[in-house]
Amino acid sequence: MARKTKAEAAATREALLDAAEEVFFAKGVARTSLEQIARHADLTRGAVYWHFKNKGDLFMALVERVRMPFQSLMEEVNNADPTVSPLEAIRLACHAGLDRLEQPSHQRILSILLHRCEFFSDINPIQMQDEIADECFDEMLSVFQLAQQQQLLRNDLTPDVATRLMQAALGGLFHDWLRNPEAFSLRERGGELIDTLITMMQR
Repeated sequence: MARKTKAEAAATREALLDAAEEVFFAKGVARTSLEQIARHADLTRGAVYWHFKNKGDLFMALVERVRMPFQSLMEEVNNADPTVSPLEAIRLACHAGLDRLEQPSHQRILSILLHRCEFFSDINPIQMQDEIADECFDEMLSVFQLAQQQQLLRNDLTPDVATRLMQAALGGLFHDWLRNPEAFSLRERGGELIDTLITMMQR
């Protein structure tokens, strides 16, 4: 019975996050109340407060659903092929990230964070974006540093510049895509961009 209760609680939490994703996307974060989210999930406000302290806590849990630490993507690549070179690992990890970003839920939640979330109460979307970007930068930088140590990077390119170049190119492409996801395939156009950049960076 205890297991069933725990499973039911987890299902309720997921239902609330699903509802928040849909309502935040339709109305924006600031114009959405916890009561509206509860109604959309066919649950009570009490159920919301059982799982989340406030709207900011719920929103952060929603963003955590789609966070993809670059280190996790790298681990997946290295687990599949431990012999892969650092530059090839970066290329494959970026491709894997683009595949996930095209999933509807990832697209909606990141669109909420970037375009439908204002500064509100304890929600600071700019700070959240900065934390994600800084985390990705530090993790990617460490792999480019390894590539330099193995003499894989071209001589006139530092790991820092290589990381900034990759992050700026992919960040710009991602913002363009989010404005009009039907305009092009993020996976296809981004894949071409990644492959070209890695080729240009190689010694």
